[in-house]
Amino acid sequence: MIIKLTHAHIIGTIIAYIFGVFLVPLVINFSKKEGLVDVPNERKIHTTPISRIGGVAIWTSTMLTFLCLVFLSYYPYGSLLSGILLGSSLMFLLGLVDDIYNLDAKFKLFIQISIATLVYLLGVRIDSIPFLGNLGLMSYPITILWIVGISNALNFIDGVDGLAGSVTTVNAITLAVIAVAMTPPNPIIALVGFILAGAMLAFLTYNFNPAKIFMGDSGALFSGFLLATISITGIMKAATFAILLPFVVLAVPIMDITYSSLRRISKGKSPFVADAEHIHHKLLHAGFSQKKTVVILTSVAIIAGALASLLMGENTIKHYFIFILATVIIMLLLNFIKVLTKK
Repeated sequence: MIIKLTHAHIIGTIIAYIFGVFLVPLVINFSKKEGLVDVPNERKIHTTPISRIGGVAIWTSTMLTFLCLVFLSYYPYGSLLSGILLGSSLMFLLGLVDDIYNLDAKFKLFIQISIATLVYLLGVRIDSIPFLGNLGLMSYPITILWIVGISNALNFIDGVDGLAGSVTTVNAITLAVIAVAMTPPNPIIALVGFILAGAMLAFLTYNFNPAKIFMGDSGALFSGFLLATISITGIMKAATFAILLPFVVLAVPIMDITYSSLRRISKGKSPFVADAEHIHHKLLHAGFSQKKTVVILTSVAIIAGALASLLMGENTIKHYFIFILATVIIMLLLNFIKVLTKK
């Protein structure tokens, strides 16, 4: 091997970021020419048409990065990686078709369950839960609920410039750090998290308020699917309390989708019908700006990640803070550069 796995984490993140920085502007220009833009309405916050297929850049950056690792004589075969990449690509395609043609919610849910079933059959599954032991036949519905639920949860919080991207970046890094800290460690799954974080940071360069591009369903479903599956294969495979850590790490999207679904059901509505009453909408209505809303919810994600890392031990929390501090500094610099270029 030309590079070691520990080097691959850093190299993969950098490569994904570089690809993203070049790809996002191309996607923005293409979507404007083809009319693939998100038009403002009573449920939307933005006031001008904005590109809605940012997921194309995120997915392409991620996949090209893995292709580069192949050319570098390194591809981490095994650990269910091929199934995860296949499933996430199918989820991306579903989201892209939805971004273009606006699919029926029930049909979209059916396809999501089918994709989740495919990766379940390929071995991505929750087999046991502490105190309950082996799940047996319940493994399938619980795994499907987790994958489909987290995939859609990222889509639910994608309503404020930079929010879904920032939370995804923090969650991906947290899951990656914990996957490496596990006993035994799972550096291959951690690699997926770091590459996703790199691609998402590049996307955020153009997604911070005021956004020039949205990730759309294609980006949200792709990112959510990756977070769901790497949490299963990187953490939930452990036969200890660590299986519960993803619930802490993914606290922001889980809280929002739970709150939104229960609220809609209590009103006699379908949990899949979109509205403007998500947690980020509540913060906006309370008088917070889009940027402050992103800071608040991203801070919650960082605190949740710190708690999960602390539960893994002193060494894990140290590495977590190093990566998160570096990430936050990069986010601030990207936002600062964006402000300067507008003046």
